[in-house]
Amino acid sequence: MSVLRLAGFIFLFIGASLAQTTCENHGAVNGSTCACPPGFGGESCSIPTCGGTSFQGSSRPLSPVINGFGNSTGCSCSDGWIGEGCNVCSSSNACQSAWAAAFGQQGATSGTTGLIPNALECRTGVQVYSSSEMSCRVVNPTLQALYPKQATLNILRTLDPSKSPLNSVSYLGDANTVRAQLFYDGVEQFYCQANSCVQQTGPSDGSGSYTCQNLQCVCRRGTSFCGAVPATDLTATINSLSGELAIDCQAPTENGATCAFKQGVLKSLFGANGLALSNCYFGECVSQSVIDSSSNSTTTATEESNHLDGGVIAGLAVVGAFVLAAVLGIILGLYQQKKARASGKSGLGGGLTDAERKRGVGIRWKNVSYTVPIPRSRRTRQRNAAEKDDQLEDGKLILDNISGEVQPGKMMAILGPSGAGKTSLIELIGGKNKSGRASGSISFITPDESLAPKRPRVGFVDQVDILPATLTVREVLLFSARLRLPESVSEADKAARVFEVMNQLGIADLADTRIGSTQGEGRGLSGGEMRRVSIGLELIGRPEILILDEPTSGLDSVSALKVATVLKQLASDPDYPTAVIASIHQPSSQLYQTFDDILVLAAGRTLYSGGGGHRPADYFASKGFPCPPMYNLADHLLDLASSRPPTLDGSAPTRQGSTLAPVSEKHQNVEGTANVNGHVAETTRFPNWISGTGSGHLASSHPDSEQYETTFFTMVQTLCGRELMNLKRDKSLFITHFAAAAVLGVFCGGMYFNTKVTISGFQSRVGCLFFLGSLISFSSLSALYNLVEIKPLFLRERAGSYYSPSAWLLSRFIFDLIPLRIIPTIVVATITYWMAGLSPDAARFFKFLLILVLFALAMALFNFLLASVFRNGGIAILLSALFNLYTMTFAGFFVNLNDIPPVLRWLQWLCPLKYCLEALSVNEVGSGLMIEDTLQGVPVNVSAQLIMELLFGFGANNYYRDVLVLFAFIAGFAVMLIISVWLLLRERR
Repeated sequence: MSVLRLAGFIFLFIGASLAQTTCENHGAVNGSTCACPPGFGGESCSIPTCGGTSFQGSSRPLSPVINGFGNSTGCSCSDGWIGEGCNVCSSSNACQSAWAAAFGQQGATSGTTGLIPNALECRTGVQVYSSSEMSCRVVNPTLQALYPKQATLNILRTLDPSKSPLNSVSYLGDANTVRAQLFYDGVEQFYCQANSCVQQTGPSDGSGSYTCQNLQCVCRRGTSFCGAVPATDLTATINSLSGELAIDCQAPTENGATCAFKQGVLKSLFGANGLALSNCYFGECVSQSVIDSSSNSTTTATEESNHLDGGVIAGLAVVGAFVLAAVLGIILGLYQQKKARASGKSGLGGGLTDAERKRGVGIRWKNVSYTVPIPRSRRTRQRNAAEKDDQLEDGKLILDNISGEVQPGKMMAILGPSGAGKTSLIELIGGKNKSGRASGSISFITPDESLAPKRPRVGFVDQVDILPATLTVREVLLFSARLRLPESVSEADKAARVFEVMNQLGIADLADTRIGSTQGEGRGLSGGEMRRVSIGLELIGRPEILILDEPTSGLDSVSALKVATVLKQLASDPDYPTAVIASIHQPSSQLYQTFDDILVLAAGRTLYSGGGGHRPADYFASKGFPCPPMYNLADHLLDLASSRPPTLDGSAPTRQGSTLAPVSEKHQNVEGTANVNGHVAETTRFPNWISGTGSGHLASSHPDSEQYETTFFTMVQTLCGRELMNLKRDKSLFITHFAAAAVLGVFCGGMYFNTKVTISGFQSRVGCLFFLGSLISFSSLSALYNLVEIKPLFLRERAGSYYSPSAWLLSRFIFDLIPLRIIPTIVVATITYWMAGLSPDAARFFKFLLILVLFALAMALFNFLLASVFRNGGIAILLSALFNLYTMTFAGFFVNLNDIPPVLRWLQWLCPLKYCLEALSVNEVGSGLMIEDTLQGVPVNVSAQLIMELLFGFGANNYYRDVLVLFAFIAGFAVMLIISVWLLLRERR
């Protein structure tokens, strides 16, 4: 039992010893006692001093203890000492008197002691020499509403305690440390400590900062701040203060200095300047020698220099990279252009020599069949098979073993009623992409039936005239010449070729007439004149074979005859004979007589293929179907093709088939044989396309891969020239965008004019930013419509190998994004920004513009993408509107991002408007915006950052992350757009 008692006594003794050596206010354990910092005493350094001077050390009087805590409310300071706890000297006499009282007069005046070699000075500035005390009033309306009595913050900043005369009487802590205590109504509420401090002083104005790391704070339980009133208990908040601490102070005045106690949590609560301090007084008793050595040293005092924000530097770097890339691209493009122009490639296009073109090249097609897929049920297929119509089990037969040929210098008309297969045949001959399956062969032949040495140029004129409305006839043809003639051909030769083609087509007098709109607005050319311009676009490259799809449709008989006469003259040109093939819907008698050869189709079969004139009438008369007197022969042929008399029709169609209809004697040898006079010209077989997925072209008409006559730089240069001309002549779209931006900017700025800094005012600020983002999002719909409108022209020109899709996209980016997206965005944003009274800092204004421009680019590219993916513009517009609704929902304005159910929360990461709104909001509150309001009589003065995080869930440090994400959206949409244009935006028939 005695042993147990002894052990218990030992444990009690150890516990009591440990309890006695626990030091508050970061005092140092000194055996069984505590070495306390200046201004504190008692066994655990928990009681503030009351009066006296800092040189009295542990013998200094203490404040009375009331309700368990030392209270210095009734204490008064000696002369020359100020601040809470009387630790701040205000004069050198106070330091010298206090030193003399503690160590004797001789040490203070003569400097004979070893500790103080010179007379003491009281330094009342911001700069610390050894260890400096400062005492400040804490003034914050929100805190004052909760704690209306006086709050004071004492701070001890220590650079080198060994140089301080107080080091022998008080514990000043380690070098480069800081200690702080907050007093409320004379009672200490909490104390903090940080280390690794660095001092920076202003060059001449007396300001300075003290930045430390590893902050730790301890809340004193039971005090007013720390649990005395449970409803306003700040224990958790105070104990969570950590990380970096910065104490920034302005130069002192008669009423003290203004300082800021900055820490992460405090900045989120009270703004970028953290806890504001006023009436700050500084005092440090230090010897003159220490002051002199510090003045000659540069280790702690550093001059503040003007420098750019890191984000601004990153932005300038990105802009510089883009500019550098553009400059290098231009230099490379100019080099390639110069090299191509000096290559010496001669001729006006085509792969044949001038002598070969003068001989001419014909075309022959043999056993051409074409089937389009038609999905339907098995019952329907069985019924159709029983009816023995042209519906095969895997599709509808459009063409069945069609054969024919056209010699150079000849012009063939393909006749037949609607649905006979005329357009399908000439598209296959012309090498157009088709969605069905085709079989057969194409041959290019010379007049002597020999092999064509090289692939000739084949021109194709569609039945619809797709021309830029704002350009003149000369400009349209010159655009074609610049892109479809070799790079080495000079500009003068190209202009001469344009003039030659205009004379050839009889449109030279229309050279400076604008094409005009086909919608009846600003109409320039007539239908026949437009048709001749379309033909001229193909004639620029001097094709050996010209194919036209219903060139006379929609024209009156006079205009149609003019077009046919031009084609006849072209075909029979003695210098450069051309093989011309044209599908004709319903020719007049005069128009019919201009054709040398006739091919009559009926339901995809050949009724006649041979010479023109009266030879078809003679042939059908021999079969018992004579042409009535005074009757248009062309109408007679169409009547026969429409009625399909049984005696002219063959057997039911088969997959391999044979010649089902009679042909003229001239072409009897072509049907069913692979050889003509012992020669097989350059022949290309149709591939067996997969039903519904195939798209093809004739390698004999066009190369397997897109090839262009000019360099990429020339393409972009020419396209940009056309876009600039369009913009100059049709200013309506740009003026509308600009005017709408100005009007909406004034409207938005007026609605949010000089927004206040109250809680409701902050909501209005974010609402203003949300309005701008939504406005840009919906304005980008015009980019979608623009691309849908210009897409037919692009498809025609791409099919004609004018330019690459990448060059076209680049020109669209330059002349759509800059004048219609970036400039209006800058206009509306600038007007709204300054009218709404947003942050007046210029750097934040430009960061604001950057976000809106990036968002505008992202949304414009997204709408470009929709327009390129969907052929139906209505579907694209609907999806764009739905996407805008989605972005508005998950942007964070209507619902706090943290309150979204987890199953849907991930959708916010795919929302560009969310990143735009967050970056704009963070940029605005990052200026130090403070909310000053009154709630039920309680004044509120808190950081707008805190309100932003609570109301919207935005991250305070997410600005540059959001910039990078917006760049990622731009890059992603751009890559997908390029891929979709290359793969999807191509002509399919």
